[in-house]
Amino acid sequence: MDSLKKSIGLKHIFVIFVLLYTTPLFAQNEGLYTVSDNREYGFIDKTGKMVIQPQYDYAAGFSEGLAHIKIQGKRGFINKTGKTVIEAKYTRVMDFSDGVAAVKIEGLWGYIDKTGKMIIKPQFDYAYNFNGGVARVQVGEQLGFIDKTGNYVLKPQYDAAYDFHEGLARVKQGDYKTGKWGFVDKTGKLVLGYRFDGSFDFSEGTSNVRIGSEQTGKWGFIDKKGNFVIEPMFDKAFTFRDGLALIRIGSFKTGKYGYINKEGDIAVNPQYYGAHHFAEGMACVKESKDGKWGFINTKGEVIIGFQYDIPADFEGGLAKVRVGNYKSGTNGYIDKAGNWIWQSGL
Repeated sequence: MDSLKKSIGLKHIFVIFVLLYTTPLFAQNEGLYTVSDNREYGFIDKTGKMVIQPQYDYAAGFSEGLAHIKIQGKRGFINKTGKTVIEAKYTRVMDFSDGVAAVKIEGLWGYIDKTGKMIIKPQFDYAYNFNGGVARVQVGEQLGFIDKTGNYVLKPQYDAAYDFHEGLARVKQGDYKTGKWGFVDKTGKLVLGYRFDGSFDFSEGTSNVRIGSEQTGKWGFIDKKGNFVIEPMFDKAFTFRDGLALIRIGSFKTGKYGYINKEGDIAVNPQYYGAHHFAEGMACVKESKDGKWGFINTKGEVIIGFQYDIPADFEGGLAKVRVGNYKSGTNGYIDKAGNWIWQSGL
């Protein structure tokens, strides 16, 4: 939640509970997967073999060959053999991206390379991953973008901002209630003016935007010229993944989730009480308000039955799920047939 607060500016804090239903809860990558045993973290491979024994207070997934870990309150990085390559001395870190990682030390954020050398000195109140040669940073309550020399590409001037995707970044001027969203390119040109009441990043050529208030407004999809390719008609809409977009019909409390195709036609009927994006041809959905989670394919067919209390997206052929609560449940990874590859009682 801290990163969400920072990304929209310190004075524009709002909680979007639906993120629990639309973002991966346990993203993994590069063939190794984090596991927790007796509250210590390690890594398994896709077959469930333990590659790095549980020994860390926390561990994130690998990115560009390195994973950040936490030991006695400090964070550093290990390689795929488990060797510490960057000393655990930072209070916060981001994953490596474009060959560098944002790190926090003595209250400020800067950037290191894969040798641990500080290449952009700590000077920011918050910093994010590099993406396409630029990174989003926060100074005070304003956000901007820097290049890998630490120079500003776009000076901190936005009340809210997100990373560049498909050449454009969504930015906001004004407060949470009355401010509007637009899109800029890497030269700082305002390509799409401040006219949207809500927006998400561009994905698969479109961005989902809202016209009207959060309570009564409608969501649709625009192209990079700002033209609506799917008119605002949904109570909530999310980015396209695998050619389908998650949408909601009805309010947050009582509405149902389904999926549309790029023509705006219903591909999977809105019938679920919670849902994730599609990933690797499957999506995790919740069958009832107090029910369990399962997995469907792009046709809406149930592939793995409703049995999980905590779901996640598939990545690299595995998904991390939980059956039961945190005190007595089973936590682990399943394959696309629903078979347990690795599991633990903790």
